[in-house]
Amino acid sequence: MGDKKVSLPAKLINGGVAGLVGVTCVFPIDLAKTRLQNQQGVQVYKGMFDCLAKTVRAEGYFGCYRGAAVNLTLVTPEKAIKLAANDVFRQKLSKDGHLPLWGEVMAGCGAGTCQVVVTTPMEMLKIQLQDAGRLAAQRPVAAPTQAAAAPGPAPSLVAPAARRPSATGITADLLKPRGLAGLYRGAGATLMRDVPFSMIYFPLFANLNALGRESAGGQADVQAQAPFWQSFLAGCSAGSVAAVAVTPLDVIKTRLQTLQKGEGEDSYRGIVDCTKRIMRREGPSAFLKGAACRALVIAPLFGIAQGVYFLGVGETVLGLLG
Repeated sequence: MGDKKVSLPAKLINGGVAGLVGVTCVFPIDLAKTRLQNQQGVQVYKGMFDCLAKTVRAEGYFGCYRGAAVNLTLVTPEKAIKLAANDVFRQKLSKDGHLPLWGEVMAGCGAGTCQVVVTTPMEMLKIQLQDAGRLAAQRPVAAPTQAAAAPGPAPSLVAPAARRPSATGITADLLKPRGLAGLYRGAGATLMRDVPFSMIYFPLFANLNALGRESAGGQADVQAQAPFWQSFLAGCSAGSVAAVAVTPLDVIKTRLQTLQKGEGEDSYRGIVDCTKRIMRREGPSAFLKGAACRALVIAPLFGIAQGVYFLGVGETVLGLLG
């Protein structure tokens, strides 16, 4: 990447547009992932399709997009920082147009570290909004025997709906006791997930994106010349592999950042305590909860992101603006 100058504003625009398109397409699956990962005792959902079906039935179609506004608002800077930072680090670590594997891994590490400043508060808010429907479905309902014994009209067996949380309300609740630090609860777990993800994803993507194009020149030129379909498939493949690899870390992060717990569900004091409690109470398989959903979210999300990124939308916009 040494011969090709990185236009940072263009990279930021590309990353932002890519994030908006990708999140809009896959958000319902991400909601299912969060709800499945948070299940501890009561199994409200049997799997992804059951979760989506019950969500639509109980909350309507737009219930599948709970928390999407937060995600769409913050995914632009998040994806922009992640993709642009990786490009910048790759450029700095390249020598004579060549970037060794250790350089690719370090560039991914830097990108994952940089994005946490936006990812942590985004995930904190999104998770509370996404999980509200699962908690509502867990609420105990009146037993049939009680309903029959009660005088007057038969009461509904559907649990009363709780006040629907809002992003502004959750933000206020988090800021009151601890200030800005409240929005960064679980930052360590987020860092623990995002850094390994980026260290796996970016080198794997770069190499898949360069397949069959080694003769085109340096690594930066290979990436710039890759067609849309190759960038898309490389992003999907690398994203799914990295997503599944760090799913155990994602489960820990999700549990730590979930503020409201259902009846009989554990609260955790930190990463180590969370890991021990999950292992003791639910077994090793719990660390893979939502793995399929996560792969189905990340694969198209990064496929779309890389496809849009390499289409050069940012460069076109900047060109039109002069």
